[in-house]
Amino acid sequence: MTPERPALSVPTATYRLQLQPGFPFGAASAAVPYLASLGVSHLHLSPVLEAVPGSAHGYDVVDHARVREELGGEEGLRALARTAREHGLGLVVDIVPNHMAMSPRHNRALWEVLREGPKSPYARWFDIDWEAQGGQVLLPVLGGPLGSVIDELRVDGDVLRYHDHVFPLREGTGELPLPRLLDAQWYRPVWWRLARTELNYRRFFSISELIGVRVEDPEVFEATHTKILQLLREGVVDGLRVDHPDGLADPDTYLARLYEATGGRWTVVEKILADGEPLPASWPVAGTTGYDALRHVDGLFADPAGAGELLGHYRRFAAPQTDRGGDWAATVRRAAYKVLTHELAAETDRLTRVADRVCATSPDPALRDRAPWALRTALQELLVRLEVYRPYASQDASLVVTEEAAAEARLAFAVPEEAGAVDVVRDLVLGAYGTGPDHVEFRTRFAQTASALRAKSVEDTAYYRYVPLLSANEVGGDPGSPAVSPEDFHAYCARVQRDWPATGTVVSTHDTKRSADVRAALAVLTECPGRWADVLAEVTRDWEGVPDPQVAWAAWQTVFGLGAADAERVGPALLKHVREAGLFTSWTEQEPAYEEAVAAFVAAGPCWVPGEHVVALRGALEPHIRANVLGTALVHLTMPGVPDLYQGTEGEYLALVDPDNRRPVRFPPEDTGDKGALTAAALRLRARRPGAFGDAATYAPLTAEGPAAAHCAAFTRSGEVVTAVTRLSLRLAESGGWRDTVLPLPPGRWSDVLAPEREFTGHARVAELFARLPVALLERVDED
Repeated sequence: MTPERPALSVPTATYRLQLQPGFPFGAASAAVPYLASLGVSHLHLSPVLEAVPGSAHGYDVVDHARVREELGGEEGLRALARTAREHGLGLVVDIVPNHMAMSPRHNRALWEVLREGPKSPYARWFDIDWEAQGGQVLLPVLGGPLGSVIDELRVDGDVLRYHDHVFPLREGTGELPLPRLLDAQWYRPVWWRLARTELNYRRFFSISELIGVRVEDPEVFEATHTKILQLLREGVVDGLRVDHPDGLADPDTYLARLYEATGGRWTVVEKILADGEPLPASWPVAGTTGYDALRHVDGLFADPAGAGELLGHYRRFAAPQTDRGGDWAATVRRAAYKVLTHELAAETDRLTRVADRVCATSPDPALRDRAPWALRTALQELLVRLEVYRPYASQDASLVVTEEAAAEARLAFAVPEEAGAVDVVRDLVLGAYGTGPDHVEFRTRFAQTASALRAKSVEDTAYYRYVPLLSANEVGGDPGSPAVSPEDFHAYCARVQRDWPATGTVVSTHDTKRSADVRAALAVLTECPGRWADVLAEVTRDWEGVPDPQVAWAAWQTVFGLGAADAERVGPALLKHVREAGLFTSWTEQEPAYEEAVAAFVAAGPCWVPGEHVVALRGALEPHIRANVLGTALVHLTMPGVPDLYQGTEGEYLALVDPDNRRPVRFPPEDTGDKGALTAAALRLRARRPGAFGDAATYAPLTAEGPAAAHCAAFTRSGEVVTAVTRLSLRLAESGGWRDTVLPLPPGRWSDVLAPEREFTGHARVAELFARLPVALLERVDED
């Protein structure tokens, strides 16, 4: 029997579970009693639809019509929903509209397209450029050029096999000689290295194993959402997280269609907002998944002056080139140029072809006589200057592709008349030349390429090159300005409560490069940059095995943040670091000698005896790390929005970049300590007083008074709850502590939620408020 849908449609808090074959629906069901006792209202599940067998994440969907069998199938999901309901919990599910797995043997829709070509009823599903590559879909799966591996391809009945790959044969071609057989297919297996420049299907960023889906087509939307909508309609699922909306052709229309189809269920989108960028007001969603909140929470615990000093020490230690890790803006710009001409070369080519076609066929003379090279240059120069992920149909694109950016882009041309290509491209993006099919395609491709470029150049490249403070290098972060003042934090929270009160908020996710607790430890380095530099000078004084000083700086900080010199975890994280940075090795152009040198350095330095000095410094700073950890947790759980807890983070959770952050966790956990007690108290308070945190709630800053007022960040929710945390506690201790600092509380009596016998009124002495912990969560005591 399908469980009844709970009356409350907006979660009070969610708990993210990473489902995988080793942690299926049954394991999630077993964890439900514990998670219900924690105080969350909903479980937040990673993708549940059929994926590539063995997938550890589920984002490589192969069938939207079936719940994944490896997780327990649809009955397993429904059983989980029933168990959750019995304990008062609902389910929120992660959906992946942008792409599917490029795995024909598992993806039936794709199999049919490869067999039947553009006339297949499934051809409209996939974003394939049939006009390129002679009408064949390029499949970059071969280990070498065709001539060197052709003996490894074999025909087996009506399929073509290449190692683990299986492809359908076009009808009537099975008896042809192999070279002619390959030419006769609707696809062409090629050397994997050709993907960078020759690919003719849209992919997820630069991942050729994921093919773009055309959910802008109403029929494709219906086919790919039927099962999820059924689960919503029948009360199995209550809300949605939408993965990567920026990859879609038209996020505005997609989200409006989804809203109508779901009946307005609580939905958040994985939209990464740049600093100061608003979420489109027209989007019918509850808000983002919360990376904007992460940046503001982290910034509250970073010292701006110390971050500047740390940058100076980093530059002296590592001596990076300005645009290869020395300056944030210059590093991003150089990375963007590299990504456009390498990882996204095929996307840039396709965009250039569309622009050239628009210009060549336009009746407007202003668009004629534009050479493809000039259009390509103009596109590149404009794209690298975008400061947000992409423009949207519902917004003014001139605020994204600005005239200032165009003026800079024109400087790339020696001949002023040729620089007119910049104005042509910009006007095409702005829609100045019409709304014909080619014009719409150009604007769509431009936006999609822009979002892929931003993700690859900033998140996957520049974050690994510019490394003075690793905690700032997080999704949605601004490493060039890592600190957020209390005033800016409060202003952000006020905007969220006013505009998006049911938005998601996070501090750790399956995609964060470091967990919140690791980042909280690293933030303390902004309070003692000199001590950090002294320790590094000590451990590197006689060291000769450093492959390059930027990586060395990042490696030492990684060990500091993790709190343990664990080579089995630090080593893979640093290998991923240097490949993503792409300075001396990369995923596609690996330099074994360099990578071996990095591994040897990590093993003999940060993860051996020298690393003990860094761990010792961390131990000495433990009280201040603890203040940041608890402060981050409490602010996240009580600020405006719906907090999402990543699995295991209710207690101490020290994790590096994936796959380290996707390791299984234990339910129930062992001792979660003060953080666990604080987390449970805050979650239960949210459940007990939903009105204090919901849509109609209020948010107001509280300002401490006295000599150490700047070190107390506090706010009240709806006059019923007070949050107060210690910030920059090391600086506080060095300046003499709280002394006579007080926090004026709203009228009434206030009880400490963790120690109800402690009550406060009026001007509470901060030293007393923080006598037990460096944070305090207060609840108004109802008068008899």
